[in-house]
Amino acid sequence: MVLSEGAHRLFIDGQALDVQGGDEGGDGTVVLLNTTRASRLHHDPGEAAPVRSVTIAAPHAWLDGLRRATTETDPVLQDFLSTHRAQLTVPASRQIRHLADQIYDPPPTLSGAMRALHCKARALDILCQACAAVREHTGERSQPHLASRRRSERVRDYVLANLGANLTIERIAAEIGASVSSVQRHFKEHFRMTVFEFIRSERLAQACAALERDGVTIAQAAYVAGYADPSNFTVAFKRAYGVLPKHKRR
Repeated sequence: MVLSEGAHRLFIDGQALDVQGGDEGGDGTVVLLNTTRASRLHHDPGEAAPVRSVTIAAPHAWLDGLRRATTETDPVLQDFLSTHRAQLTVPASRQIRHLADQIYDPPPTLSGAMRALHCKARALDILCQACAAVREHTGERSQPHLASRRRSERVRDYVLANLGANLTIERIAAEIGASVSSVQRHFKEHFRMTVFEFIRSERLAQACAALERDGVTIAQAAYVAGYADPSNFTVAFKRAYGVLPKHKRR
């Protein structure tokens, strides 16, 4: 998303991300979001304030091809493309702002297929420059930052492999070989949510899949998500997915 003016609140699987268009007179903000599996993305329009933005969605097949094309000499972009719900916000360059403006206000002389081709060409150019911005922005960080990213990914992978277990922050930290405070701080820094927010989100995703795929009862889905009280599960589920669990049930 190229946000030239105003502000947006996005939700990815119920997790909020606030995006500001930048200071007056600037070129705005570029927000990059990556998902490696199906996710629910929606916008909260909030108050009726002026917003000028362009959103470009790249298909998974296109991103998979880009990820395979990157090599070990380009680990930052590889890391971003391989991480589910990776998020990065960088200032928009003057050229990206110019390209976004051409999509937002295409020449009035163009119509039909030519208008679509005009917009797609500029969208691809923005994607190319945005990927370069990922590399440049994160490449400025130090090696300790990259090491903490790898440790946070180990936390994520351990959680995903043990969602059915009684996960405590002490147990996770012991498995990873890091202090509790370090795990909490670095995970929040890299994934924009706490460890327990991530656990709750992934368990709700498992429960949603069980409802859609297996047609389990609401009580069974609540158990999968780690809720003893189905009513609490229902509230959390609706907050994350925007519908009641019964509407997801096969």
